[in-house]
Amino acid sequence: MQLLLAVLALPLASAQLNELAQKAGKLYFGTATDNEDIGFQNKTYLQILNDTKEFGQLTPSNGQKWFAVEPELGVFNYSYGDVVADIATANKQILRCHNLVWHSQLAPWGYGISYLEQRKPHRRSHRPRNQRSQTLVQPMLRLGRGQRSPQRRRDLSQRHLPPSPRPEYIRIAFRAAAAADPHAKLYYNDYNIESPNNKSAAVRALVRDLKKEGIRIDGVGLQSHFTAGSAPSIDNLIWTMEGYTKLGVEVALTELDIRIMEPETSSNLAQQSSDYKNAVGACMLVDGCVGVTVWDFWDPVSWVPGVFTGMGSACLWFGNFTKHPAYQGVVEALTNDTRRGFGGGGGHNGGWW
Repeated sequence: MQLLLAVLALPLASAQLNELAQKAGKLYFGTATDNEDIGFQNKTYLQILNDTKEFGQLTPSNGQKWFAVEPELGVFNYSYGDVVADIATANKQILRCHNLVWHSQLAPWGYGISYLEQRKPHRRSHRPRNQRSQTLVQPMLRLGRGQRSPQRRRDLSQRHLPPSPRPEYIRIAFRAAAAADPHAKLYYNDYNIESPNNKSAAVRALVRDLKKEGIRIDGVGLQSHFTAGSAPSIDNLIWTMEGYTKLGVEVALTELDIRIMEPETSSNLAQQSSDYKNAVGACMLVDGCVGVTVWDFWDPVSWVPGVFTGMGSACLWFGNFTKHPAYQGVVEALTNDTRRGFGGGGGHNGGWW
């Protein structure tokens, strides 16, 4: 295996992803990072993280989620997320904040509160310096096995708000964030919305509804946690992104990683490279796609092996800090027209609009 990696992996070279993305007209190429990961104990990891030619934008992976910022009712601790915000500020990197509301990693005390206790917002406004974007709401919609239409999650926020035909906490979150910070870009962020399907159609409907009601929404984040060999085609990615941008919002790939079945082989690494190239290439070909964020860049700190049995190697750097072939795939997407056979967004996908 070590011999295989030595043959396949690219040598550690001068940083360039963010530099190439900006030369191509995008705002950034960035990465998520987490100050509790072992990466923060590794000098090579920190050297890459701090290289603005490589990464022009940072996202705190976990430090801004509810469990971290309000571990006890009314007791706030922003230090966890601010570690990443301070790095971004020092490096003059763009900060993408993550995230205000979703169904997981909630403050544990929240499960025992009533609606009357919750209706007064407890999460205070805290705007780190250099913030450009804020993920307001993470997966609100779920599409279960055998379901044709996505359903709203019955998560904590939904259960403790009064019954309504509309997801009121979505509106509460966007209105509160817009009032607290008129400058940050406010995003709805979700998974499985990167291709033409019922869920992406439901997200478009949500964007239309919010805009119709005068609620500010600036972007849609496509999480893009893919599996090599079953990732969306570049045509479907472009078509779906343009479906959002036509509504007057920007888009971004916000959590890109592409997992493979272990062990690494020349075949699955080549497929991974092709899928990374397609994902980044789609963003390059959509004017309203502002940038790409990978969900950390070093395999040892990836979330994938802990969630998907037998899978891993989802990032752009191996554990020994040599680069995946996918790194070169991303470089090619940032420097070349990767479109092949794209028909302009009509035809075979037209029924999803």
